[in-house]
Order: sequence, then C-alpha cells, then structure tokens
Amino acid sequence: MKQLSTIFKATFIYRWRAIATIVFNLFYVLFNLISLVLFVPFLQVIFPSGELETVKKPVFEGNGISAYINYGKDSYNYFMNSMAQDDPKSALMFVCLSVVIAFFFKSLFRYLAIYHQSELRMAVVRDYRNKMFSKSMHLPISFFTEEKKGDLMSRMNSDVNEIEVAVVAVLELIFRDPLAVIITLGTLLYWSPSLTLFSLILLPISAFIISKIGKSLKRTASKGQKQLGVLFSFLDEYLGGIRIVKAFNATEASIKKFENINLHHQRLSTRTFRKRDVSSPLNEFLGAVVLIAIVWFGGSMILDGGGDGLSGEEFIGFIVVFSQLLVPVQNIAKNSANLSKAKASQDRIEDILDADEKILNPTNPKAIFPLDKSLSFKNVSFAYKSEMVLKNLSFDLLKGKTVALVGESGSGKSTIADLLPRFYDVTSGEITYDGTNINLFSLHDLRAQIGIVNQESILFNDSVFNNISFGMDNITEEDVMQAAKIANAHDFISNLDDGYHTNIGERGNKLSGGQKQRVSIARAVLKNPPIMILDEATSALDTESEKLVQDALDNLMRNRTSLVIAHRLSTIKNADLILVLRKGEIAESGTHDELFAKKGLYHKLSTMQGL
Repeated sequence: MKQLSTIFKATFIYRWRAIATIVFNLFYVLFNLISLVLFVPFLQVIFPSGELETVKKPVFEGNGISAYINYGKDSYNYFMNSMAQDDPKSALMFVCLSVVIAFFFKSLFRYLAIYHQSELRMAVVRDYRNKMFSKSMHLPISFFTEEKKGDLMSRMNSDVNEIEVAVVAVLELIFRDPLAVIITLGTLLYWSPSLTLFSLILLPISAFIISKIGKSLKRTASKGQKQLGVLFSFLDEYLGGIRIVKAFNATEASIKKFENINLHHQRLSTRTFRKRDVSSPLNEFLGAVVLIAIVWFGGSMILDGGGDGLSGEEFIGFIVVFSQLLVPVQNIAKNSANLSKAKASQDRIEDILDADEKILNPTNPKAIFPLDKSLSFKNVSFAYKSEMVLKNLSFDLLKGKTVALVGESGSGKSTIADLLPRFYDVTSGEITYDGTNINLFSLHDLRAQIGIVNQESILFNDSVFNNISFGMDNITEEDVMQAAKIANAHDFISNLDDGYHTNIGERGNKLSGGQKQRVSIARAVLKNPPIMILDEATSALDTESEKLVQDALDNLMRNRTSLVIAHRLSTIKNADLILVLRKGEIAESGTHDELFAKKGLYHKLSTMQGL
C-alpha cells in the first residue's frame, strides 16, 4: 500500500494532467456505453416484433435520478417509435448516425486521455530518474564500494520503466475501470436486476485467483530485477576490462559466464511474464463461462415468460453490454498484476532514495577562509565496517608545506586522503582546519578549498575544454589555455583535431596515460585551490610521461599546501615531512635525509627502489 501511495503522490504532482486524464477517461467510458446501448433501438427498427404500437408522449413524473432516467428513456422511445412509423429507413439512418457519433466521441476522448497520460507518465519517469541521480551524487563513497554500478543502472532503467507502467495502472485502476464497472453494472441492473445478480456469481472467484497470482508475481519480479542488476554489473566490468579479457585469453570463459547470468535472468523474466499474462486469458475464459451462463439463464427466463420484462432486443443488448463489463474487470486484473510487479521495482528504488547519506552538512555551517595555519589530524582512527584501517593517527600539515605519505599497500594512505575532503568521516578523533573541526564546515565550502589529482585520471566523454573547466562557471578559453600551459598540456591539446574542443571519448580513452594525467592536473590548476591532494599521480606512467607530469605537478604544488601519496619515492624527496605508514599507524616521520639516515623502514623502501 505504501508503494501505491508513493506512485499516486508522484503522479498527482502534475495535478491538472492527472485530472484531465481522469475526466477524459470518464467521458470515454460513458460514450463507450452509449455506443453499445444505441444498438437496442437499432435492433428494434431492423427486427420489429409485429406492428409498431403507437407510444404516448411521455410526461415527467416523480423525483430523483430514476425519474429522469425513465423520462429520458421514454422520450427516446417515443421519438424512435414515431420516426419508425413514418419512415423506417430514416429511423435506421438516425440510429446508425447516432452510433457513429457515439463512437467518434468515444475515440476522441480516449485519444485525449492518452495524450495527457503520455505527458504524465514520462514526467513521472523523468522525476524519478532525476531524484535517483541526485541521490546517487549525494551518497557517500562507501556506498559505491558496497553496491555495484550495474545494479544502480538497472534501478534507474528497468525499475523506473516499471514505475512508468504503474502510473498508467494507478489512474486506470482507481479512476477509470471501477467507474466503468459501476456505470455498466448500473445499466445492467436497470434492465434486469435478477439477471445481473446471477451474472456476478463467478466474478469474485476470478478476482481471488488473480490476487493470488499477483502476490506470486511480485516475488518473481523482485528476483528478476535483482538479476538484471547483476547482468548490468557484469557488462560494466567486462566491457571496461576488455583488454585484460583478450590479453588473458578469457574471451570464451567470459562469454560462457555471461550466458549463464543471462540465462538465469531470462528464466526469471519468463516466469514473471507468464504470471503477469496468465490473468488475461484466465479472465477471458471465466468471462466466457459467465456469458454462456447468462445466455442460458436469461434465455430460459424469457422463454418462460419472465426475465424482468426484457424484450428479445433488450436481452441481446444486455448480453452486448455485459460483455463490455468484462473489459474493465480484465483491466483491473491486468493493472493489479502490473502494480504488483511495480511494487518490487518501487522497493528497489526506495532502497536508493532512502539510503543513509552519512556524510551530512552541519545545520549551521561555519564560514571557511583560505588556510592560514595548518590542517591537523588529532588522534584520528577510522574503521571500515569491522576492520580498523587507521589507528590513533596524529600529524600537522602546515600552510604552504608538503606532507608525503608512503608505505606498503593497505597501510591507510588513500584513506587519509579521503578523510580530508570528507569522502568518509573519522570513526574517532578529529581533523581540524585552522583549529576548527572540518565537520563544522559545509561540504561545498570545504571541498572548494581542495584540489585532487588521482592515480587514475577521471575524465568524462566530453571536450578537453569541458573536462578542464569541469564544475566551474564563467570560465573563458584563455583561462583554460593558461591552466593547460602550467600543466604542460597545451602543446598536445593544440595538436588535436579540434584543439580544446576535441572530444576525448569515454573516460578520456582517446588520450595517452600521460596526456590524461596532464588534463587532470590542468583541471586542478584552473580550480586554483589552496590545498592539493595528489594520490600516486605519476605511478602509472612511463619515464618520459612521468617527467612531464612531475614538472606539471611541481608547478601545481608551488606555494600550495599539499598532501602527496607516493609510490615512487624519488618524487617526494623534497617533501617537508614524510610519514611512513604501516598497518594504519605512523611508523616513521621526518625528511628524506632524516629517514634515510635512520636505516629503518623508509631506508628499506628507498633501497628497494634504487635511491
């Protein structure tokens, strides 16, 4: 019920579109019924039972809705009877034109309902995707280490598409089909109460069977959507790592693995569609049983002289109108099945929208100013789940100085760098910015003071210009070119086909490793932050590229406060302070010369690298 309420609220954000859809659907239902009821006088004109009797002009009597209905019916009968006596062919032509006009308005209102419904359903889908992407951008880094990107893509694609179907189902299930059932039942009851009550015997049985199928459908749909997430994750990983797949001759093994995952998804999807689609033929069969029973029961009543005064023409009209009662009943069953399937998708979407952001802005953030004294780690500990990554770590990063972090893999270097811009929050202790805990600043203001160059260059499928000016407003081409020159990137960018407006492909794959890194450095230069974090920015480069990138980094770090994670110790020999980490603790600290003279862990690492 919660999921249905959520979809309902999301739909009625666009109140007038929703109301227009409902109103036009109501007119569609009315004219659909009128187009069928008009066949009764058509039958009376074509198959008159003996001589036409003269019908007296009706007089309005009584009060209430039934009096108006009787007066309208009698007036129409009087009009048709008079016309049939004077000119039967004209009466036939009038009935035919009336039916055509009724069908025209029925089709017109159905189109208008679909017209507004189309805008409504896609607007809701757009809103859901916007919300999910916005939420994804605000979720902490830890979320993406636990969740697969492919699963998130699946939720934004197939699960949101199920919501699109549910929007239509909600409007039809609540407003159109029940009204169609009520109006049609009212007409049938007016014609023959006993025959109508008899015809409703099997409908509750049909509803019970469909509801049982709906519950089973939700369970199977949920499994299918999760498996689609696994499928998307596999595609993301293996297409991204296609070079490794080919290099290790793992093509056939990868294909076989994908086929198994895809087969499992296909089986779940097949079961889902079978359960969803079985409701329609089942309803048709039960409807046919009811229809045949009505023909037998009603026909017997008429032959025996009963039938609530139904004439043969009215009985045929009753059968035609009742057959249309099955359409909204079947739609209710179908839309109930669609909603059951959408509930599973809504659950998966809510998992993202309700996820704990963890890294929150303070209620009343303090103003932040350019660093004046130092950044300080004070007894900082950090645990990822149950594993302690940093243990009681303390050091100062003074303004304008460079602190380098070295140590074996898994010693906590990258974690320290991630704590500074609050990608994660410390488990205990605090990080201060000129004496103020960084948690007291807004995330936007804090991160505006920090520039980051990673080991893996994070670039986007866009132009060089847009990658360098990423996240910044009112940037001129001259600004970008100046930043590129400082990053030693201007020369190779100028030689590209469209210069700074060349598209560099997905993840910048049209560029070499060194070129990508220099574009990343140019981006950091343009941001011009007072604090820089360099996370092994040259470790993945060849010697020539490393020289160009290192020169660019030296330009970038000049007069800035820098935290450097180093794999190649030759790049941090001139750091003001080197921290040697081991298992989340500071094992040694000092300058290069001081640490080398100690003949400890740093000396060992330096010797291994030939320093």
